[in-house]
Amino acid sequence: MIRRFLLERISWILLIAGLQLLALFMAFVDQAVPLTSVLYYTFLSSILVILFLFIRYRKETPFYVALEERDNDLDLTTFPEADSPFEAVIERNVCEQMEQLKQEASRNQILLEQEKDELLSWIHEVKTPLTAMQLIIDRLNDYKLKSQLTFEWMRIHFLLDQQLHQKRIPFIENDLYIEEVNLEPLVFNEIKSLKSWCMQKGIGFDIDLQAEKVLSDAKWLSFILRQLLTNAIKYSGPSEITLASVEQDGRIHLTIQDEGRGIDPRDLPRIFEKGFTSTADHQDKAATGMGLYLTDRIRQALKITFNVDSRLGEGTTFTLVFPKENEFTKLRSM
Repeated sequence: MIRRFLLERISWILLIAGLQLLALFMAFVDQAVPLTSVLYYTFLSSILVILFLFIRYRKETPFYVALEERDNDLDLTTFPEADSPFEAVIERNVCEQMEQLKQEASRNQILLEQEKDELLSWIHEVKTPLTAMQLIIDRLNDYKLKSQLTFEWMRIHFLLDQQLHQKRIPFIENDLYIEEVNLEPLVFNEIKSLKSWCMQKGIGFDIDLQAEKVLSDAKWLSFILRQLLTNAIKYSGPSEITLASVEQDGRIHLTIQDEGRGIDPRDLPRIFEKGFTSTADHQDKAATGMGLYLTDRIRQALKITFNVDSRLGEGTTFTLVFPKENEFTKLRSM
């Protein structure tokens, strides 16, 4: 700060130094002016200038130091008080702009909340006719038509469900209920919802849940399983998808393995990025690039670790490593 203070006033310092050099030059060329007296004057005035700069430094810099160290937020209570006319100009202009930004941010937040509430309301309203459509589809006798309609109905249902969870994710910490979750009913319920799609593609399941209970939130864990199973089915031909759970080192490992097309090695580091779709099949317009992104956001909140192993043409394996109980205890105590 001292260096910047001196640089800010370098023109004044050079002016004073120039005037003192001018006085010395006049004493040198004019014999009528005593050189000793001018040197004495120059020495005293230099001391006064240094003392003056020191006093001004102590008086002027606290405002700018406080301004530099304050948090980058819109809290006006942390803004330093002005102690000079120029500081008052800075304080007034900055505070007025911050107040305008606060009002604009508040308006935008209200609009976003209204938009989110309207969208969530719309999603819940759309689910009513979807339920009616499912009942109508169930009464159809034409198996082929019934299978096709069920598949399209399921796609709409999952897209709405994805959108619903996407809007809730920013507030997921307020919605978590961590408990012991039984994996078997959770897994079978998700497989049941995908039954018609699996039958259409000739996909079966091999399930071996040696470790049946995990510490998690049932609702959000269901969403993770749904996304991973949906991806496994989507990119697989007639084959089997394996689900297995074991306990290793005090943690539950849940593995979902398919025999699909796999993931390109160059894509692996990016599969959880928002909006990213596979470069191997980039013409797939149905892919939104949101499923794994949302899954990754949720698994972070649930303290679940993802391990992904994939080879092109050989399939993909997702391993979910669940946390120990004490990790959630530490999280609550923070």
